[in-house]
Amino acid sequence: MQNKEPELIDQAVNGDKKALETLLLSVQDMLYNLSLRMLGSPQDAEDAVQEIMIKIITQLSTFRKESAFSTWAYRVAANYLINCKKSMFAQRPLSFEFYGEDINMGFVPNTEDLLQGMEEEILADELKASCTNVMLQCLDPESRCIYVLGLMFKADSRVCGEILGLTAEAYRQRLSRIRKKVAAFLGEYCGLSGTGKCNCQKRVGYAILTHRLNPGNLEYSFQEKLDHYDTAKFTEAMEEMDRLSGIFTQLPQYRSPLDAKSFLKKLLKSGSMDVIRAEV
Repeated sequence: MQNKEPELIDQAVNGDKKALETLLLSVQDMLYNLSLRMLGSPQDAEDAVQEIMIKIITQLSTFRKESAFSTWAYRVAANYLINCKKSMFAQRPLSFEFYGEDINMGFVPNTEDLLQGMEEEILADELKASCTNVMLQCLDPESRCIYVLGLMFKADSRVCGEILGLTAEAYRQRLSRIRKKVAAFLGEYCGLSGTGKCNCQKRVGYAILTHRLNPGNLEYSFQEKLDHYDTAKFTEAMEEMDRLSGIFTQLPQYRSPLDAKSFLKKLLKSGSMDVIRAEV
């Protein structure tokens, strides 16, 4: 779609709803996955995607086509997500110290009553997806965005710098410091690192007991996953990942659960198109 972007953008700004729908659907999944990693829960991520799409619509006339539309959309999303105060973890911030202490005390037997008939392996995978997203909330929002863009989305450092208003070198330096901080925590606590004391399967019972995992309502296990080709469509190769940070790169990317076409039809009838026309 990239060679058609300038034409689609002009059409969208001039009121072509189909062109706008095409643009927004092309970035919907990446917006959802960025929101999920930044906010830590699928529901907060889905709500954020709607807010970000509205911002893209109302700001589209300011896009000067000096970069790919996806890069610009990421910038809009990053600005929103770094400053988002509506999510659960924005209201109740975490720290690596708190999370580490919770891991130290968080093991109980996985009894049949706790598992509620679900396979232990499925619940362990669900917990892994949840825990890794929650762990990211121990970083401040800007550091989290730097880490997510660079290591989980594998975006080129120049592109990441452009998204966050940094030079490529400044971005790489910030990323390097954040990687060391995360790697230190993973090495001590996360069993996926090969050295950490935690184990997803052993922690299932505690997660259920503390209402962090609900066997009757799995948020991650049954989401539709993006295949490698779809993921690669909006990411670029970056420098070699270190082994511990690679834990995060192995996580799946998901299809956005938002019924975007339905949402966009309602949105495009709400007056937002008039805002775009007024700003041209």
